Amino acid sequence: MAASKTERAALVGLITGSARRVDAEHSLEELAGLADAAGAVVALRVLQERQRPDAATFIGSGKALSLAASCASADINVVIFDNELTPAQLRELEERLERKVVDRTQLILDIFARRARTREGKWQVELAQLKYLLPRLVGTGTILSRLGGGIGTRGPGETKLETDRRRIRTRIQSIQREIDQVRQRRAQLRERRQKQSVPTVALVGYTNAGKTTLFNRLTNAKATASDALFVTLDPLVRQIHLPDRRELLLSDTVGFIDRLPHTLVAAFRATLEEVAEADLALHVIDASAPERERQVTAVRRVLEEVGAVSVPVVDVYNKIDAITPDERRRIAAADPAAALISARTGAGVAELVQMIASRVALDTRRITIAFDTGKEFDRQQIARLYRVARVVSHVATNGRVVIEADVPRRYIARLTTPLEGTLEETLEETLEDTLEGTDATE
Repeated sequence: MAASKTERAALVGLITGSARRVDAEHSLEELAGLADAAGAVVALRVLQERQRPDAATFIGSGKALSLAASCASADINVVIFDNELTPAQLRELEERLERKVVDRTQLILDIFARRARTREGKWQVELAQLKYLLPRLVGTGTILSRLGGGIGTRGPGETKLETDRRRIRTRIQSIQREIDQVRQRRAQLRERRQKQSVPTVALVGYTNAGKTTLFNRLTNAKATASDALFVTLDPLVRQIHLPDRRELLLSDTVGFIDRLPHTLVAAFRATLEEVAEADLALHVIDASAPERERQVTAVRRVLEEVGAVSVPVVDVYNKIDAITPDERRRIAAADPAAALISARTGAGVAELVQMIASRVALDTRRITIAFDTGKEFDRQQIARLYRVARVVSHVATNGRVVIEADVPRRYIARLTTPLEGTLEETLEETLEDTLEGTDATE
């Protein structure tokens, strides 16, 4: 019974102009992974070569005809194109193929809709879907004639198409208001973390690069990690402890992908702002991926789009256990500042932690400050100082403590000002905000 519900998919790619066939094949392989993540079984793959896409059918009338025959013989339910199709192309292809036609953007949106768990995640996906759907509504678009005049002779006003469009625009505005509130809440939490001088490190990277596995390794968390695309949609934030006893916050974010739909980037902007406001970004790269450079370029493109170009980045080549020693040496020679690790086995992770500690400590100043241990506020400040700074020396005499430490510059001014809440309270609010609205039944 379950097998009959599984859709059989045909994948269609187009090689245009001077594009390389091998690139199109790799892209189609990635599309197969997306189709699998959406629950389909790939039964047919087609690559068509043309100088440019056909305006009506994208692949040309002759190819559309042969594709229809191939779909019939392979019992195909859905045809998935590795490009974004125009509304006219979608309609024409569905008529000619007599099957459901989906483009790359629709497929990614479907996967996101399946994977979203929190209210925020669902809002973001729905917003992207509605923005994609709005220009693709089809209909006559004309209002019935209004013959004559006066009561009883007027037309019905809006057509169903216009009514649908109005409802979608209203829903888009409603969701946007909800997401704007989330952005404000996140901004408040970031401001509190900055006041606490808690450095934030964001994990970014191509989907399935191993970000969540590294996140679990660094934080001892148990976030869901899988060899599948887009497993992490809702952001995760956890506390980690550095070897010098300082603390920082690590966030895991949605994976990027080549040609990530602009509607999704816009919808997830509230989430991706966490990256733009981070003190450091770890760009996790799948060292074993055959299309590694293309994936790196895709991630950097999205980082530019969300305004994160000024955030310091450490390239982290993951899955080194899956490549040869010669390949590791080539990566190290080409990118000496990068970290080479295996999040699965733990190889190189200790060195990565040291690298993180040195990078987040760049903006520090060594100071010496005295505290009165008889005062509650001073005792709290000593504890906080140990969390956010690297203590060089601690001398206690006659109820006074003199500490020499490398302190983040933005924290120095607050050593004589009571803090607004503790780090634990700030982190707790961050986690509550992240998990708020999770559907426990899913």
